[in-house]
Amino acid sequence: MKLCVSLDLPTAKENLALVEKIKDFDVWLKVGFRSYIRDGKPFLEALKAINPNFKIFLDLKLYDIPNTMADAAQEIAQFGLVDMFNVHASAGTVAMTTVMDRIKDIPNKPLVLAVTALTSFDNEGFKAVYNEDIKTKATQFAKDTHTSGIDGVVCSAYESLDIKNNTANEFITLCPGIRPFGEDSGDQKRVADISFAKENLVDFIVVGRPIYKSENPEVVVQKILEKLV
Repeated sequence: MKLCVSLDLPTAKENLALVEKIKDFDVWLKVGFRSYIRDGKPFLEALKAINPNFKIFLDLKLYDIPNTMADAAQEIAQFGLVDMFNVHASAGTVAMTTVMDRIKDIPNKPLVLAVTALTSFDNEGFKAVYNEDIKTKATQFAKDTHTSGIDGVVCSAYESLDIKNNTANEFITLCPGIRPFGEDSGDQKRVADISFAKENLVDFIVVGRPIYKSENPEVVVQKILEKLV
């Protein structure tokens, strides 16, 4: 299981200062909407400059018509800076297949994940949008994603094991909403701790606030990595 650290601080300067403190750890870095819209490709370059071995997950959740998604995916893959990015599974199998076809010949192409059900949803809220329970629909999204050639999904730890049982053990599950030491859930609804994530064969855990709100983020990262062994 790998740790992915969310870079969700208000400025690039603060995010880069955080990364400097954890530069000697084997972690992934998650760059989301806020950071990427504000700081763009130069921010990705600055992260790699701190430690070229950092792996970057660009969390933009591409969702549009198939050709537009494929165009965006191609641009991301050609950066040569991004190791993983994501799309929305609800864009459909045609869109996901089109994305994978477009980038398949790009050297060192990134891993691609598809978002199933955002961890901010509880079952009631999710059902109001998708007319199905989270578990049922997330598993269906994952099966569609798997047959489309995508590498894995973004889901909660509660869906991870069922998704692997319905796809393949090597099919990646990346799970936000991880509270490693029982912290407040904040705006997440389906949260879990590290032990639960391990039991459910999660491949990547995403941790943000417990790390970047700490006065000693390097200590928190060290403690989390020790729990992943």
